[in-house]
Amino acid sequence: MRSPTRPAARALRSALVLAVTAGLAVAVPTAQAAPSEAPATSPVATTAVSDAAGTGEDGVAQKPYMGWSSWSLQTTSYPGINPNGNYSYLTEANVNKQTDALASKLKKYGYEYINIDAGWWRGWDWTPEFDAYGRQKADKERFPSGMKAVADRIHGKGLKAGIYLPVGLEKEGYGEGKLPIWNTDNCTTGDIVYSDLRTTNGWDSSYKIDFSKPCAQKYVDSQAQLIADWGYDFLKLDGVGPGSFKSGDNYDNRADVAAWQKAIKSTGRPIHLEISWSLDINYAKDWKATSNGWRVDTDVECYCNTLVSWENSVEDRWRDTPGWTRYAGPGGWNDLDSINVGSAAMSGLTKAERQSYMTLWAIAKSPLFSGDDLTRIDDYGLSLMTNRDVLKINQQPGKPAKPVTSVGDEQVWASENPDGSYTVALFNQGDSASPVTADWSALGFTGQASVRDVWNSESLGRYKDGITQALPAHGSRLFTVTPQGSALKTTAYEAESPDNVLTGSASVADCAECSGAKKVGNLYLGGTLQFTHVVVKQAGRYLINVAYTSGDPRSIGVSANGKAPVATAFPSTGGWGAADTISVPVTLKAGSNTVTFDSGTGYSPDIDKIDVPLR
Repeated sequence: MRSPTRPAARALRSALVLAVTAGLAVAVPTAQAAPSEAPATSPVATTAVSDAAGTGEDGVAQKPYMGWSSWSLQTTSYPGINPNGNYSYLTEANVNKQTDALASKLKKYGYEYINIDAGWWRGWDWTPEFDAYGRQKADKERFPSGMKAVADRIHGKGLKAGIYLPVGLEKEGYGEGKLPIWNTDNCTTGDIVYSDLRTTNGWDSSYKIDFSKPCAQKYVDSQAQLIADWGYDFLKLDGVGPGSFKSGDNYDNRADVAAWQKAIKSTGRPIHLEISWSLDINYAKDWKATSNGWRVDTDVECYCNTLVSWENSVEDRWRDTPGWTRYAGPGGWNDLDSINVGSAAMSGLTKAERQSYMTLWAIAKSPLFSGDDLTRIDDYGLSLMTNRDVLKINQQPGKPAKPVTSVGDEQVWASENPDGSYTVALFNQGDSASPVTADWSALGFTGQASVRDVWNSESLGRYKDGITQALPAHGSRLFTVTPQGSALKTTAYEAESPDNVLTGSASVADCAECSGAKKVGNLYLGGTLQFTHVVVKQAGRYLINVAYTSGDPRSIGVSANGKAPVATAFPSTGGWGAADTISVPVTLKAGSNTVTFDSGTGYSPDIDKIDVPLR
């Protein structure tokens, strides 16, 4: 239940929201009744627990999780998938089929979660069901055996069970404010929300919970205890803001996420807490502190007659992921959404696109969860999802890969591995075939390196200075590069140096992460920064390493010695105080050179320094 971005998808979501926000009445009980399906009276006795939950300290999310989720199949209009209308795929029978398929085909490769997404408590017309305490209750037609039985069956296959909830108190669960909160003496649903019934989440389908009220945490505790007693190992909390295309106080759900972290800890059951969708990166430190994973973008699904399309919105991840890279690590990971690469017919993608899709998710250390019908995956899709070398890149210790060159159509992403080798991916984002080059200097070394083709499990021998590959439209290659040469030596030039020339709006600013704690910012609408005395011994093409900060993806014109500037795309660094680097090509003459960064008619990143290779 997340937000697509294209018009047709928006129309579907609008219909969904109308149903969600219809405000259907909930019967108010005259006395406290038994909880749904299983008594929520104590933590699960057989579960090993620790004092930490939601931070990875209890063993949760030490690596990106792997599994399957129902949402992609729920959203598609592919023939026969949703026979009872929009989102009707989600049923106990279908979850059981996918459980069996994952257990037989993918479990041995590390895939272990079966995640039930939005709608498990709603009928075919999206009418919801709630228990006597304002908590979601399984729809009997979709899940006739109940949610505990489904989790038990998943566990019986040696897998883990995941479930879904929207953030806030759903309007239909409010019950005129008279529903009692489970396990309290006198708290009601009216005691946990704001008196003006302000709404929250990405669809405004819930009342915002006021966590200054003592009963508020009790409600979240009751929800957490219920899903723990059902045996769930994973919760996706959706519609979370700031983000989900909403901002402002009503949509600030940081207190909700923190309350869920606390509630999960109180159950005594390790439960992975994933938050969604398209979270605001300005609050990344909050998400990292209180959850195990966070969606970095909108839905990957196209809400069309396939599962995805390249344009809507697989390709967006190459632009939107880099700024989040610094926040990922054991206990919490950047979630790029589902990998729908399993079937040529259903994916909506070419072979090259399917490989690039899987490559980016793997090197970004995103969770790898399929949205495919696992009973229909083809041989090529299975080979993508089960390549052990690719999966190892995703699961092994180390930082996610990030762009090391300008992020135009031809991109190079890389990360250094614990053994000193590099994971290097070449991508062609263009609509026609093109060569893409990975220069070893962009990785920080010179000379030769041995190269191994990861997808094809083949050693390619040694390459000097770099490697160039011809790639099809939207194509990719994935390598392990092991340096045989020496570390790159460079000369640093600080942006704030008094020798440089600043024009227009450009000015020196403080920057704690930057070299010398300074940078040149306000590069917009004609503002320029010129390095006036960049000295090299030999003429030629140089990859200069540019340290910069940028809160979003931006471009700047780069030139040397008065030549026309070349528009160069810089990825987000994760914030205006967050410094990172990419390599940019310039042609220099022997002796002294000028290198200019020109904002032109737009808004550009702030520049910290440049490092120029020595030859």
